[in-house]
Amino acid sequence: MALLLGGSVTALAVTNPTKEDYSVHAGTQLVGLATNELCDQRVFPLVLQLWIKDCPRLIADQESTLASLANQFTRRWNLGVASVYLTTVGGQDLLPTLRLPRYSVTTLGAAGQFWVLNTQSDAGTLE
Repeated sequence: MALLLGGSVTALAVTNPTKEDYSVHAGTQLVGLATNELCDQRVFPLVLQLWIKDCPRLIADQESTLASLANQFTRRWNLGVASVYLTTVGGQDLLPTLRLPRYSVTTLGAAGQFWVLNTQSDAGTLE
């Protein structure tokens, strides 16, 4: 039994995701959130909507940039067999009349996987 428990703990420790693993995961998640908030809900002014022909593609092309951004705004607590990540991004002014939504996500990483524990957001504003 002790051997099984020791092996399980060792396996969890070896597969504990790194902060770099999390940034790749977060970049993918941010693309989905940004596409939903900015493209699907049409928060851009009409002039920008006419100029931006493929909003989802424009955001998807920024995945590596969003992953890097998430990495900058993420705190990691390494518990040895798992890690807890807290990422808070957004809230910046994109245009003088457009403020991006702010997102805060708490995620558990273990066994090479990620599970979102809590999310919070405040709506962006368009004045």
